[in-house]
Amino acid sequence: MEMGICRILTGFPYSLGVSQFKNLPLIQIASVTGVYGISFLVVWSSIVLVGVVLTFARRGKPLIHSLCELALPLAVVLIVCILGLYKLQHVPSAARELKVALIQPSIPQYVIWNENEKANRFRKLLALSKESLAAQPDLLVWPESALPTLLNRFNPMTHDAITNLVANHKTWMIMGANDVRLKKRPRHSEDGEYLNSSFLIDPSGELVEKYHKRHLVMFGEYMPLGRWFPFLNYFRTLDSGFAPGDGPVPFLLSNLRVKISVLICSEDVFPQLVRDYVEPDTDFLLNLTNNGWFGESAAQWQHAANAAFRAVENRLPLVRCTNNGLTCWIDEVGRMHDIYFPGSKNIYQAGFKISMIPLRAAGQNLSRTIYNRFGDWFGWGCAGVMLVLLARKWLSSRAGTLEERNKQKDKKGK
Repeated sequence: MEMGICRILTGFPYSLGVSQFKNLPLIQIASVTGVYGISFLVVWSSIVLVGVVLTFARRGKPLIHSLCELALPLAVVLIVCILGLYKLQHVPSAARELKVALIQPSIPQYVIWNENEKANRFRKLLALSKESLAAQPDLLVWPESALPTLLNRFNPMTHDAITNLVANHKTWMIMGANDVRLKKRPRHSEDGEYLNSSFLIDPSGELVEKYHKRHLVMFGEYMPLGRWFPFLNYFRTLDSGFAPGDGPVPFLLSNLRVKISVLICSEDVFPQLVRDYVEPDTDFLLNLTNNGWFGESAAQWQHAANAAFRAVENRLPLVRCTNNGLTCWIDEVGRMHDIYFPGSKNIYQAGFKISMIPLRAAGQNLSRTIYNRFGDWFGWGCAGVMLVLLARKWLSSRAGTLEERNKQKDKKGK
């Protein structure tokens, strides 16, 4: 079921295994099986436990027999936790660190839709950024769709302000904004399409790289089946929505010898997608997102909990910069850091965080995990076993039906 949820109509996977995100020893197995292995353990243990209780209550089997059935899943969970504890005690120390300033403007979604608030939004971002730059970070990060307009030289209010901000402080910057490009098969000379994008700006203020979001959110960024049934697009409020990007684009901070893989919005909840963004020399994952859609709800924690598994699956830190959600960073074993602002327990407020992200030695390649190498082998394996068992049951049932019919024919013949 989870393999299907992750893919049907582009999917939106919130796996059962994510419920264990605080159980750090248990979730280390995700580096082998992905999050699906933890879902498997939760379901297996629960079903066996319920079966034992029901059987014992009905006195269908001796108690010792029921406990023996429970022993195997408990033993597997125990072994997994012991191996996980060993991993937690042997996390390699950082060879170097990158100082990152994460800006969280906490702009309500209704303000983002208000055209009259664009200038106020931008001033707020600049003010928070200038305050954070006093700490002299190596990298300044703005969240998804932070810029209220397109980033181009024809919009001097925003373009020049950002260029001056970066150049004056000699820092790298990654920011979220919309982009536009000519359609691949345009019908007219000005037939363009919008993209949800992130941009890399170097310390001189030059735009050196950009990434377009590949995995769009159904209904929010595109209408499912809208290409085949165009009338469905009339139910949307955002015209034709966004176009998907073409592939991963690594962001290289050349003078720092740091390589970042950028994800936008909910892309960090897709295990099979994130592993495609990890290269041997990737230093960490960076997710720019806007959880302002959900107000001050549990959705921010759910999103961050899912993201924690991408860090464990690929053994890489994952940094999250959000509009009003859970701005933080997650280490390679799934621990969340810098969850709260200094002196506060309110994750939704406006502000900035200065985080020190641990990195491998420059030039040292990543030790790839089994999951990163082979992907969803465990999830597809479970699905394959299930299909084999269903087919076997169907064939057995069909054989029984045929046998019963033959017996009835023999009776009539006699």
